[in-house]
Amino acid sequence: MGRKQQARKASAQRTRMRRRGKQNKNGILCITLIVFILAGVMSVQIINLSHKNQSYGNRQQELQAQLESEQQRKKELEEYEKYINTEEYIEQAAKTRLGLVHKNEIIFKEKKEKD
Repeated sequence: MGRKQQARKASAQRTRMRRRGKQNKNGILCITLIVFILAGVMSVQIINLSHKNQSYGNRQQELQAQLESEQQRKKELEEYEKYINTEEYIEQAAKTRLGLVHKNEIIFKEKKEKD
């Protein structure tokens, strides 16, 4: 082989090495870009999920408070039901709604003055 052929081979080899180096840099750049894009997308998704989680937590607290108030109302209704079944309530309802009285009671009514 002559010097010219060796020089051409060496030049061709250097050119291939430069191309490979540029291709490696381009590949690394593309991969880095893809990684950053994925990281950005993942960050947005994490933030969205965090907001949803927070809103669900708030909703859970609201529902818990509502549940407690309804349980309290249930207790009050149970107590009222017990009171309705007593004779005291029946007598009071008969007096106020129907105007009934016991045999030995006297009813006093106020006179309305006419102008």
